[in-house]
Amino acid sequence: MSDDTGTAGTGSEGRPRVAVFRPDDERLARAVDLLDSLGVTPVGDPMLAVDPTGETPREDADFAVLTSKTGVELVADAGWTPEGTTLCAIGEATAGVLREHGYTVDVVPEEFSSSGLVAALADRVGGTRVEVARSDHGSAVLTDGLNDAGAFVHETTLYRLTRPPESGVSADFAASGDLDAALFTSSLTVQHFLDAAAERGVHDEALVGLGDAVVATIGAPTRETAEAAGIDVDLVPETADFEALARAAVATLSGASPNA
Repeated sequence: MSDDTGTAGTGSEGRPRVAVFRPDDERLARAVDLLDSLGVTPVGDPMLAVDPTGETPREDADFAVLTSKTGVELVADAGWTPEGTTLCAIGEATAGVLREHGYTVDVVPEEFSSSGLVAALADRVGGTRVEVARSDHGSAVLTDGLNDAGAFVHETTLYRLTRPPESGVSADFAASGDLDAALFTSSLTVQHFLDAAAERGVHDEALVGLGDAVVATIGAPTRETAEAAGIDVDLVPETADFEALARAAVATLSGASPNA
């Protein structure tokens, strides 16, 4: 999917082009609408597709951790009803979806990350059973941290994340010098962007193009993945959510302070 309608150099009506890599569902639609409202031309280039495994988390754990909206929707659709479980969400976005589905959320860390959740639970989970329900690309920071805190961790893979075969239009724009900003929302979106660029034969050119663009990542792990791949990261918002990411990037494009 691409919402870009512009020509070389800028998007429609001379507006900057900004690439967004969210899955091709309402998340991408909302992201495109937000970017459009901020006065830029969105380049919708989904880098993630969801492939459910059909697995459901155990219901008898002392603690259960959900890390994404997609995971919440899958367990809700499966009728997951944990009993006497302290329910933990990695951030407010995930917590909000849990509440929408009738779950009571007990723990949301101050820092919306795997390390933030480990810090919030480290003094509570020793000797307890902790269920972690997420994608096949979840960070080991979470499970290793909980294990180190003395928990008995069981992980359920709710879905696999794959790269849509049609992805990569943003890599072409970057390679031709026609991409003004890129908004990476996970390490996997970085990896899939580079894979798509290589598949199209523009890997090195896309890296050069990103060097001339504003590159924003949603958190430190994504920044580290990008930088390890040779991508200079310009900003990481204080709040790990997409709206903060988008607003900070557009503010940087306009020359304003990202926190203005």
